[in-house]
Amino acid sequence: MTKEILVIGYGPVGKATVARLEGRAVRVAQRHQPMDLPASVPFTRCDVLDAASVLEAANGASQIVLAIGFSYDRATWRTHWPKAMENVLAAAEAVNARVVFVDNLYMYGPQTAPLREDMALQDYGAKPAVRAAITRRWMEAHKSGRVKVAALRAPDFYGPGVTQSHLGGLAFGNLAKGKRALMIINPDQPHAFAYVPDIARGVISLLNAPDGDFGQAWHIPSAPMQTAREILTMGAKMLGRRLSLTAIPMGLFPVLGILMPMLNEMREMHFQWDRPYEVNATKFAKRFWADATPLDEGLAETVQSFAG
Repeated sequence: MTKEILVIGYGPVGKATVARLEGRAVRVAQRHQPMDLPASVPFTRCDVLDAASVLEAANGASQIVLAIGFSYDRATWRTHWPKAMENVLAAAEAVNARVVFVDNLYMYGPQTAPLREDMALQDYGAKPAVRAAITRRWMEAHKSGRVKVAALRAPDFYGPGVTQSHLGGLAFGNLAKGKRALMIINPDQPHAFAYVPDIARGVISLLNAPDGDFGQAWHIPSAPMQTAREILTMGAKMLGRRLSLTAIPMGLFPVLGILMPMLNEMREMHFQWDRPYEVNATKFAKRFWADATPLDEGLAETVQSFAG
């Protein structure tokens, strides 16, 4: 039987995962071929919203890494995520492939304690409720014996070349250009940030794991949490600059959201930024590894990528 690994989605995590799979049979699938895909990595066009397309892409794969994202819009999430998840589960079942799902932490909703994998799913708001719903879908698919699935959950991430993140283009990208960093979050609450290469390393850990480690979620280890302001201050120093930062107060979101729809989408996620946001990764650390990349090392790589 082939040992080919199909990576659906070539965003930051998909790209980092493919890089770590060098030397193994790996193929990338998404709607459009990435311009920076290595010539040695085969590509298959795939629309995750089309069941036949996903099944065709899955043929020949023994494992599937689902590392996709959709536009940050609640209406899109409500329609696209359930359909994409069911299409991937059906295709994996048809070809007898395991699935590693690169997930986030929205499904826990507002919490005051460090997030754990055994916390109940919360149907809170629009996007968190969607994540809870698709979690139930893959858990039931695994429990029923249809397909083996494991979820790797990560908080907000950062890393070299990662532009679409709170620490991305508008933050470190602006600082590297000598501009003010812009944040649409509270920069003064302690918050966990995962380093993208660590997330990719976690994906590989699950790909290499036995079936007994599937049917459950795992939290990726990350460096001890700090505030975004503290992190940006460290990065600015690495760039030889002092931090210059503009943060949009959440109280202005309803007004500014008229001109910036993204702010309306962020409002329901305020619970991630109005309190310390800590992630407990003890379970993963005991089973696999605990040596997350230190923040200063990850920032050095990230800042260098933006500085060119």
